[in-house]
Amino acid sequence: MEKRDSKIEDVVLIGVITGEQDENKSKEYLDELEFLTYTAGGKAIKRFTQKLDFPNPKTFLGKGKLEEVKNYIDEHSIGSVIFDDELNPAQLRNIEKVLDCKVLDRTNLILDIFAQRAQTSYARTQVELAQCQYLLPRLTRLWTHLERQKGGIGLRGPGETEIETDRRIIRDKISRLRKKLKAIDKQMAIQRKNRGKMVRVALVGYTNVGKSTLMNIVSKSNVFAENKLFATLDTTVRKVVIKNIPFLLTDTVGFIRKLPTQLIESFKSTLDEVREADLLLHVVDISHESFKDQIDSVNRILDEITPENEKKNVKPILMIFNKIDKYTHETIDKDDLVTEKTKAHYTLQDWKKTWMSKLNNDCIFISALNKENLEEFKSRVFDEVKKIHITRFPYNDFLYQEYDEKQE
Repeated sequence: MEKRDSKIEDVVLIGVITGEQDENKSKEYLDELEFLTYTAGGKAIKRFTQKLDFPNPKTFLGKGKLEEVKNYIDEHSIGSVIFDDELNPAQLRNIEKVLDCKVLDRTNLILDIFAQRAQTSYARTQVELAQCQYLLPRLTRLWTHLERQKGGIGLRGPGETEIETDRRIIRDKISRLRKKLKAIDKQMAIQRKNRGKMVRVALVGYTNVGKSTLMNIVSKSNVFAENKLFATLDTTVRKVVIKNIPFLLTDTVGFIRKLPTQLIESFKSTLDEVREADLLLHVVDISHESFKDQIDSVNRILDEITPENEKKNVKPILMIFNKIDKYTHETIDKDDLVTEKTKAHYTLQDWKKTWMSKLNNDCIFISALNKENLEEFKSRVFDEVKKIHITRFPYNDFLYQEYDEKQE
């Protein structure tokens, strides 16, 4: 178990309602931001939202709303404010001047969680690189004890201000981290090659949908799983045998809406496991009210990490709708002729009919926690892996026929 600071930090959350992000969507994003805050070790005390056509380019919020936030944090001695959107360097500086407290944005918060949860040298290096890339344009003069570096004979002149020195140090660090990642990438590429021609299956999906729990059950391993966002950060690979076919199962880092671009960039090598997989198991939390949006977010990120020359080769994907034990729906009284049936009233059977007809039956409904429908899951995965395995090892075809005859 990882060590946590027992002191919980009180924070205020801030979001906006715009033409692209209505009130319901804003609430949903702030709910997720609150969960992120909890994962990072904080507690959301208050939320502030403002309706805007577009965020203020100088202070993100309007002057009156920012003053309202200022009064609240002063009155309640709040030390941190977290914005749901990424702030540009100028906005960050201006907001800090007004609020006179620690100001974070969604990107900074996610990077902090990643830094807490990175266990391996590789993951720590990736997170450190992402943090440096985020920090570089946001450096501010936090101290003024030196205006210039000390000069001397042959060194007179304008010299460097501290902020310039810091930028140079961070650029050098970014360069070193990239070289280190390249070296580790080569090692990992060799490891992937050493796995031979075994079929590779990767678990992908939104964060906290139950990928690690499913991994533990199928592979009989002990991957860390917790009801927090980004519980799994380091890629885990396990050999699994279903019936008579072995394959490699990979558990990957979860995705999230508004995923920082720095993380997508620095974690591309980790996501090579996804890119090089033969079959993807897209795990979805069907109990989440916005699971369709989460599916879209995952698909967008998968598209981003797939090179253009590989996009034509569409990989088989099985949709795994998890957490059916937690799924709830609203009911309509038989005599109610007014209420219109919406997706909030869908039963699991309704969703099965909808999704199975749309995806040509390439989806399964399970509960990894309660081990419901796992035999159906294993059977479907076996069928998909077998198709790939036969094309790769055609000389073993008679073994499959022999196995099928025994089963019958």
